[in-house]
Amino acid sequence: MFKKILIANRGEIALRIQRACRELGVRAVMVYSEADRDAKYVRLAEEAVCIGPAASSLSYLNMPAIISAAEVTDAEAIHPGYGFLSENADFAERVEKSGFQFIGPTPDSIRIMGDKVSAKQAMIRAGVPCVPGSEGELPDDPVQIRRIAKSVGYPVIIKAAGGGGGRGMRVVHTEAALINAVAMTKAEAGAAFGNPAVYMEKFLQNPRHIEIQILADSFKNAVYLGERDCSMQRRHQKILEEAPAPGINRKLIERIGERCVTACKKMGYRGAGTFEFLYEAGEFYFIEMNTRVQVEHPVTEMITGVDIVKTQIMVAAGEKLPFTQRQITISGHAIECRINAEDAFKFTPSPGRITTWHAPGGPGVRVDSHIYSNYFVPPYYDSMIGKLIVHGDTREQALARMRTALLETAVEGISTNIPLHRELMVDAKFMAGGTNIHYLEHWLEQHKR
Repeated sequence: MFKKILIANRGEIALRIQRACRELGVRAVMVYSEADRDAKYVRLAEEAVCIGPAASSLSYLNMPAIISAAEVTDAEAIHPGYGFLSENADFAERVEKSGFQFIGPTPDSIRIMGDKVSAKQAMIRAGVPCVPGSEGELPDDPVQIRRIAKSVGYPVIIKAAGGGGGRGMRVVHTEAALINAVAMTKAEAGAAFGNPAVYMEKFLQNPRHIEIQILADSFKNAVYLGERDCSMQRRHQKILEEAPAPGINRKLIERIGERCVTACKKMGYRGAGTFEFLYEAGEFYFIEMNTRVQVEHPVTEMITGVDIVKTQIMVAAGEKLPFTQRQITISGHAIECRINAEDAFKFTPSPGRITTWHAPGGPGVRVDSHIYSNYFVPPYYDSMIGKLIVHGDTREQALARMRTALLETAVEGISTNIPLHRELMVDAKFMAGGTNIHYLEHWLEQHKR
């Protein structure tokens, strides 16, 4: 096991990794920007290094500063968390070339899965079902592009090969709009991701967003930890998640989980990863793989009892997975609400000082948050300030516990999206389970404030 790990992130995930390190008896070095000087995890740190000013480009995305911090503190490994540099293959490579262990997959795995075209080709080879579409990057010839779209069938979606987080995609309903849409998406992809390549897929009308969480070690052992339903989204950004996914046959989940495990073994994948699928009419279609820990990992931890972050660290240290697939059992139901510093219905950011913070409690309630009373939410980063997670023996009990927990939660001084979550928890269709990825946006249209 490592003696010292540098945590190259901020916010709730930095605190989450710090806690995992403490449980493992590992010293954690926290890096922070000037804007995060007063963060809880910095105050609690055994060692902390300022790596630059508030702007992410000068701090949390500053590779030389992070590697220098690891060098001066004699850290042995770097945990990237999620976001920032967590899926940057060049960073993973620089970390390992500098003599540190990157707590995540190999740079090659990140590159393959980070490019949506090569990821899809890898999945097809591994027998993982994919959305019908172009076999690779779209050609430049408009005639060929039209031919591919005709064979796939309208509507189609044009996606950036290097995209992610809901950016770099455009839905096309008619042939007349196709060539212009491809050109616009290419231009956007080149500007946003430095890679103008795009590909085409069939646009599924009413799918659900289902994820399979996997863990793999360096000895070709891999397991899947059930699934998550992440269909409650606004502009492709998740608002809340639950596990397991309501109303999906367990045999189907087992079949797709086993294929994901097979794909990991074929790729020589190491660490935590998430296979993301669209699910419609009883069929799964692979869309992408996240080669890092996910924001929503706690719901999987709650139903399996597996500590995903600790396992990431153990695997990176060269240990074998401490369990087999047969030892993974699913127990009860978990729901996570992302708490954001923003207006609940207009979604405008709400940075500022938190004058009051009261966390909920009770059986099956977990709060992952770095905030405290008098904490100043900086305006420079993602608006998420915490996650409220509940677990119950049944989905109904989990819903009841989440309603109670949301009522108990008090955040004053800034606006949050807690009022939105309170309304969603009593929405009849969400309570019934199985809403699709468009449901929340339609709901927001009907509940305009």
